[in-house]
Amino acid sequence: MNHTQNEVMQFVRENDVKFIRLGFCDPFGIQKNISIMPEELADAFTYGVSFDASAIAGFQDADQSDLLLFPDPATLTVLPWRPGPGRVIRFYCDIKTPDGAVFAGDTRSMLKRVAAQYEALGYVCKVGAECEFYLFQTDEDGEPTQKPLDRGGYLDISPLDKGENIRREICLCLEEMGIQPEASHHEQGPGQNEIDFKFSDALSSADHLLTFKSVVKAIAARNGLFASFLPKPLANMAGSGLHVNLSLAQNGLNIFRNAAQGHSPVAESFIAGILRRAADMTLFLNPLTNSYERFGSFEAPKYISWSHQNRSQLIRIPAAVGERVRMELRSPDPAINPYLAFALILSAGLEGMEDGLALPPAVDGNLFDAEAGEKASLTPLPGTLAEAVSAAEASPFVKGVVGEPLLSKYLLQKRREAEDCRRAESMDAFTRKRYFHLI
Repeated sequence: MNHTQNEVMQFVRENDVKFIRLGFCDPFGIQKNISIMPEELADAFTYGVSFDASAIAGFQDADQSDLLLFPDPATLTVLPWRPGPGRVIRFYCDIKTPDGAVFAGDTRSMLKRVAAQYEALGYVCKVGAECEFYLFQTDEDGEPTQKPLDRGGYLDISPLDKGENIRREICLCLEEMGIQPEASHHEQGPGQNEIDFKFSDALSSADHLLTFKSVVKAIAARNGLFASFLPKPLANMAGSGLHVNLSLAQNGLNIFRNAAQGHSPVAESFIAGILRRAADMTLFLNPLTNSYERFGSFEAPKYISWSHQNRSQLIRIPAAVGERVRMELRSPDPAINPYLAFALILSAGLEGMEDGLALPPAVDGNLFDAEAGEKASLTPLPGTLAEAVSAAEASPFVKGVVGEPLLSKYLLQKRREAEDCRRAESMDAFTRKRYFHLI
C-alpha cells in the first residue's frame, strides 16, 4: 500500500473508523502505540502527536521529554482482530523533536536513510524474514506458563501439531492486512512454529515484521495461548531464529545468481561486508542475554563463515533460481528491533560493495560436528551479551550507523542487563523474570 494523506482521510470517513493507533517501537524493539480519534488525524499529519519520551527506555531524559509522532500514510492498515462496531486502523510513525528535526533515536528513520543510500547507487535491497515462535499454554488467570501447546516436531501434522489452526488464522489475518504469507509449519521444538512472508524492500519488511509479531500475539491470546518470541525459551530445545534473507535488485532485476551461474562480484562484496561486520553488530541482532543460549546448536550458527546450502554457517546461499536467489543470515533472533538491525546489516553490505571486498573461501563442512581443530581458524561470534556489548562499543562502524546519542543509551542498558544476569543466582529465573512476559 502507498496511500496519500487525502486517500487516508477519505478511507477514514467512508469505512466507519472509530480508533486510530499510532505505532512505533523503542530502540530495543518493544512495540508502543497511542490511540487517537478520527477527528484528530488531520492534526496528527500536520503537527504530530506528543508523548512523554522520558517514560520510554532509550529515548529522552526528563528535561527534554517531548517528542512527536507523525503517522506515515503509506502504512495504513486495518486491524482485523479488533471487535466492531467501528474499525480500528494503525499507522507506523516517524518520530520528530518539537523543532521538526528527525529524532536521533528514531530507528525507522535510520533505516530509511540507509535504504536511500542504496537507491542513490541504483540498487534496492530486498529483505525477507523467516520468524519462529513458541506457543505456550496459559493458567487459570490467563498468565503464560512454560508448558508448550504440543509435543510436535519439525513439519509434524495433527494431532502431534496442535498449532495448525492458529497458524492458519494468523496467515488469513496477515492477508487481510496486505502481507503475503508464503509458508507455515511446525518447527523442531514442542509448540514451536514458523510462518514466512514474502520479501519486500527493507523498510516495508521491517514494518511487516512488527505487524507479524503483533498479529501472532493477538491471535494466540484470542485462543487462550501465549506466543513467545524469546530466542531460547526452553533449555535443551530448539531456539527461535529470525533468518534474514537478502538480495539486491538493480533495474528491477535480482543481481544475485545461483552457484552454477557464478556469483555476481557486487553480490560477493555485499556478503563479504556483512561477514566483516558480523561481530560488531551482533549486539543488535541478538540483543538479550538469552540470545546467546541459542548459538551453536539446533542449526544456530556460532562462527563467522559462509557456504552454499549449509545450515551450520552464519551465512548460507540457499538453492534457488530467479528472484529467489539470495543470501540467508542465520544469526538474528526475533527479539531484534528490525529497523535498527536491518539498518546495520544493509550498511555492512553497502560498505563491502563500496570497498570492493573479496568474499573469503566457503566453509563447506558441518560445523556442528566438526572437531576443534577444524574450527580453530574460524572467528566465533560473541558468546555472551557482555562480549557483544564490547564488540559494538569498540566499533567505529556501529557508531557511524547508529549515532552516538542512541548508541550510548543502548550500550548502557545492555551493559546493565549483562551485569544483572551475571549476578543472578539462576539464568533461567533471570530470563523468566526479565524477558519471558515481554518478548
